[in-house]
Amino acid sequence: MTRKESREQAFILLFEYSFSGDSAEELFAIASDAGVKEHDEYCVEVVTHAIGNIDTIDALITKYAKGWSISRISKVALAALRLAIAEIKYIDTIPASVSVNECIDIIKKYASEQDASFANGILGSIIRADGE
Repeated sequence: MTRKESREQAFILLFEYSFSGDSAEELFAIASDAGVKEHDEYCVEVVTHAIGNIDTIDALITKYAKGWSISRISKVALAALRLAIAEIKYIDTIPASVSVNECIDIIKKYASEQDASFANGILGSIIRADGE
């Protein structure tokens, strides 16, 4: 499985999390029951980091989504943002620029250009703040 495919699987699991609030382990079990044969190590790592640090990640999104609450952000954009922020904050082997580009690609595939621009602004702010 390519990293792009693995990232998309992680996005789908995080999208499901937006509705269910299930633990990472429960999400993997549900996916397995639904016929997903396996999740590679990267998918497991990023989903586990995202869900395990959801409060911190959501606080960052809220901080930089000027005037937007988490509940107003589309579920697609939210799942992709959570994925990208988990990569940026907790996985040292992925350059931030790659995380941003992949996040934007996922949003463009499943949502709108407006959602992609919104997410790009949030991620850019987070990356700039880390550099300070």
